[in-house]
Amino acid sequence: MLIKQLSIFLENKKGRFTEVAKLLGEAGINMSAFTVSENSDFGILRLIVSDTEKALEVLRSNLYAVSVADVVCLHCPNQPGALARAMQIITDAGVFIEYMYAFSQGDAANVILRADNVEKCAEALKANKLELLAASDLYKL
Repeated sequence: MLIKQLSIFLENKKGRFTEVAKLLGEAGINMSAFTVSENSDFGILRLIVSDTEKALEVLRSNLYAVSVADVVCLHCPNQPGALARAMQIITDAGVFIEYMYAFSQGDAANVILRADNVEKCAEALKANKLELLAASDLYKL
């Protein structure tokens, strides 16, 4: 299962994330997962939202530079070694992870993976009986 992730380029200025959160909130769009990376000049806000197409429309109409990428969401036990097992499967499949971010809730963890070949990554994980989530599953957690 592949999930659409938005990447928004933001100037490193006070209030930029607040503006994005406000625009999405006013449009009735929920953010279920996000991460921010930055350097001295700009940041990249990567997020998974409840309505990707509507978010694209809202953000682009407000002059934000936005791109869309496919990612995989691995749902695994929140216990020592669970991520290492999944990463070994990915490595053995010859897949390179460009970046990832995670969040846990109780006994489960969810890991968003951006791979150089997301389809192959998803196939390898599913073939080894690991659980992948769809975007709609993230809103049920």
